[in-house]
Amino acid sequence: MARDYYEILGVSKTATDSEIKSAYRKLAMKYHPDRNPNDENAEKNFKQVTESYEVLKDSQKRAAYDQFGHSAFSQGSGSGSSHGFGGFGGGGFADIFEDMFGMGREQKKAGPSSGSDLRYDLSVSLEQAYSGDQVEISLTVPSTCDSCQGNGARKGSSPKTCSQCGGYGKVRAQQGFFTIERTCPACSGVGETISDPCSACRGQGRLNKGKKLSVNVPPGVDNGTRIRLAGEGEAGQRGADAGDLYIFIDIQSHRIFEREGNDTYLEVPISSLDAILGSTINVPCIDGTKVKLSVAPGTQTGTRMRMKGKGMPPLRGHSRGDQYVDIEIETPVSLSKKQQSLFQEIKELELEKNIPKSSRFRKLSN
Repeated sequence: MARDYYEILGVSKTATDSEIKSAYRKLAMKYHPDRNPNDENAEKNFKQVTESYEVLKDSQKRAAYDQFGHSAFSQGSGSGSSHGFGGFGGGGFADIFEDMFGMGREQKKAGPSSGSDLRYDLSVSLEQAYSGDQVEISLTVPSTCDSCQGNGARKGSSPKTCSQCGGYGKVRAQQGFFTIERTCPACSGVGETISDPCSACRGQGRLNKGKKLSVNVPPGVDNGTRIRLAGEGEAGQRGADAGDLYIFIDIQSHRIFEREGNDTYLEVPISSLDAILGSTINVPCIDGTKVKLSVAPGTQTGTRMRMKGKGMPPLRGHSRGDQYVDIEIETPVSLSKKQQSLFQEIKELELEKNIPKSSRFRKLSN
């Protein structure tokens, strides 16, 4: 009696396509004839594994097998997969090993690799972030060698197509059934060799050089804003394209302002008398101006006042954020005797309606 296909692959009847493929891949590797020469049992198992996979990987065949079992293929459908690798057309064993070893793929000629992208962290003040600025930076990056113009060869000579890989950068070796592809050891995957390397860069085509760049910091940048300088990254290998330089913005802490998005926040201390009687205060803004702000009589600590359109500009768009002023009432210290006496008189005149929160708390605590 024929064994169950699911049992042969060691999967459940509810197994997904990927689970079936994975199970087949492991068992095919285990029982492959090249790994088990002159082993009839391994050859038998390999044929059973292959036959099982040929059925279960096909949704229509699998549905028929689930309903009718082996009788669904009694006219020879099942046995057709036992004729070596010719029976794997349509995505069986050969497809899997192409995925693993690159078999069957069209080879493209290699070439020097492009330079890597680089990162530079730029610290700017909140004022610079508000108005924008042109900032000069200095950095050292791998740059094109002037002596060989980046090709890595001494002046008067040039790189040659690698004779070992034919310029493809990879070589293949046959090991039994498998074709193993690896980086060409002669050219390190570049596809070219240099017999007479440049003495300045030792055939690399690039050298570390210091350079200065001007970075345009637009108004409205924030922490993490990224500015791309195309072609200012690492020079490409042997004249290939250079990478890009990415400037990451870091906003410095400000002595009085805090920022959240496009809004700014400012804590303004006022005297207790200004809070009691009301006052007008000058409030600085991030744009360098000062705005008069009216403080109403009876203002409490923590009162927040909004100054519309006095925050940061957007990186994209036109409407500025707002500035929020948080009032902090400062209690007077180091009072003279006369001041203490006057405050005592005020306290004696104090009514419950003047201090409603304190009055309620006293009643609750007594």
